[in-house]
Amino acid sequence: MTLTHPHPGIARLTLNAAPVNALTPAKLMGLKAVADRLSGRERVRAIVIDSALRVFSAGLNLKDAQHYDDADQAAIVHGLNIGFHALFACPKPVIVACDGAAIAGGLFFVLSADWRIATPRASFGLAEVRVGVDFPVGPMEIARDTLDPTALRRLIQRGQPIDASTAQEWGVIDEIVEASPVDRALEVAVEYAAIPPLAYAQVKRQVRGATIERIAKAMDRTPDPWFNVETRAAMAQMLR
Repeated sequence: MTLTHPHPGIARLTLNAAPVNALTPAKLMGLKAVADRLSGRERVRAIVIDSALRVFSAGLNLKDAQHYDDADQAAIVHGLNIGFHALFACPKPVIVACDGAAIAGGLFFVLSADWRIATPRASFGLAEVRVGVDFPVGPMEIARDTLDPTALRRLIQRGQPIDASTAQEWGVIDEIVEASPVDRALEVAVEYAAIPPLAYAQVKRQVRGATIERIAKAMDRTPDPWFNVETRAAMAQMLR
């Protein structure tokens, strides 16, 4: 992740882990650290998240994940919970600019954001069921909070990706732009940055507070093993 400040008061967080911004425990804990740091900076008034790659984020690296032992599984579940909880709870406005696939865990950068911008070539999906795993509590509660019941059912239970126009229809994203999504995200960030920050943080907490607290309480419990008897074979099948 690269952190820059393209305009006064605007922080830009660019994902840049080739080839597909795959998620690891270390990267997710890095996300938490950055989200916490920006949350505490008074001069930061809005945050833009984008990708330097053609893929926004493909979630886990399945080649590695199919070989996870119990400790690896616990570490990635903890990372997914901690990282996206911190982003979802960030009191600053978060705007995402998506110009590629945001799949599985990668979609939670989008769902955690307050305004979501995409290009026509972007795609979105929650493929967990197809790779033989359920959802850690953090991502699950974020999805439940930010998707309507129909979109939640279609994305989570079917596990198939959708295109940008369908994602906008289902409320997964807010707008589609033909030009640079980052340029548009920076414009939106400037608009959000003009909102009184204390009021914004309070209103965002009113909207998301119950879900934030529910995730925080659930994370204190020791999770069950993430993989089941189907998982490794399902992951291997997805790689064919």
